[in-house]
Amino acid sequence: MSDITQIDATMRSRVGKGSARAARRAGKIPAVIYGDKQAPLSIEMEARVVRKVIHEPGIFGRLLNINIDGKNNTVLTRDIQMHPVSDEPLHMDMLRVGASSTVSVAIPVEFINHELSPGLKIGGVLNVVRFEVEMNCPAGDIPEKITVDLDGIKIGDSIHISAIPLPEGATPTITDRDFTVATLQSPGGGVKNEDEEEGGEEEAAAAEGEAEE
Repeated sequence: MSDITQIDATMRSRVGKGSARAARRAGKIPAVIYGDKQAPLSIEMEARVVRKVIHEPGIFGRLLNINIDGKNNTVLTRDIQMHPVSDEPLHMDMLRVGASSTVSVAIPVEFINHELSPGLKIGGVLNVVRFEVEMNCPAGDIPEKITVDLDGIKIGDSIHISAIPLPEGATPTITDRDFTVATLQSPGGGVKNEDEEEGGEEEAAAAEGEAEE
């Protein structure tokens, strides 16, 4: 389960562009908390804290506890508006979630045991199709990552979601197909495996023999 980050916030007395600009001039980042069948909350948080949090890995898949006047609001970050030039955060949208809620989040994919892959040992190239997989999972138990074991993977192999052990309670949002997460290609970009390459060499040799006859 991902760690829950605690952030202190205060209610904004006014809303609108003017209020948001005033908050930013005061070193605050405006935000709105919505969802869970409750009224939206317009808040502001210390900019220095927000900058640190949003640049940590997995910000869109990590729960945040927003403390407003001593009351915690558990949220997921849904959108961060950034300044087009300075890349500074301007505004955040946060989805309020309950512990029993199911949420859709992008979970990072981690690849392990590269040294145990026969295909990688002979120069194959791991082509990652999905660096993240969108999953439905309990809000109170969001996994930090999905782990793909490359042990035994050969050139030409495709790694589909069905072959990856998934965290308990987590299911892919894509359900109509067994989608590919990664493939192992030959150095030249093809996807032939070792057996196909050997067979191709034998066919080529046979063809040359026929031509000489």
